[in-house]
Amino acid sequence: MKLLVAALASELQAFPAELPGFDRLVTGPGKLMAAVGLTRALEARDATDPYDEILVVGTAGAVGDEVASGIHEVGAAIQHDVQDLDGVVGRHVSLPARVETGRAGATIATGDIFVDDADAVARIRSLGGELVDMETFALVWVAQQFGVPIRVLRVVSDRAQDGAVQVWDEVVAACSAQLWQRVRHEYDL
Repeated sequence: MKLLVAALASELQAFPAELPGFDRLVTGPGKLMAAVGLTRALEARDATDPYDEILVVGTAGAVGDEVASGIHEVGAAIQHDVQDLDGVVGRHVSLPARVETGRAGATIATGDIFVDDADAVARIRSLGGELVDMETFALVWVAQQFGVPIRVLRVVSDRAQDGAVQVWDEVVAACSAQLWQRVRHEYDL
């Protein structure tokens, strides 16, 4: 059994309500809600029958014109909204600076703000981020704590620049449809 995870129900709107071989979890937006939601789901699962995989789907902002539209496999996640005791941005005081999914792919910068301005984009790019979201770092870190493989597919919903909030509201249905087509194809659903 696999666990299908999204931050928002709207990111799953194109998916059927029931998928054979998948449980479904909508965590809510942000790192804290993602971490708590996934932890609860993994703790509730029978320890003798853990999930085979956590499949995270959802939207992300692109932080550079060279980042292609479409769906990206995420290989690693960093945090763009933390700093350590020495003031180094992108480094948490107790968490790793980077978590990896075990797959080749894009680096996503996670933070508890919706990025829609050029200054934030420049900071994220300086940290090595190609995409930006609000949950992936937390989801990957929790999955690692439970020893469950995780896969993250993020579809570019906007360019993380001025006005991205309005653009995201308009394109989430199309993003969900793209994700469903990819999941349906790759998982033979």
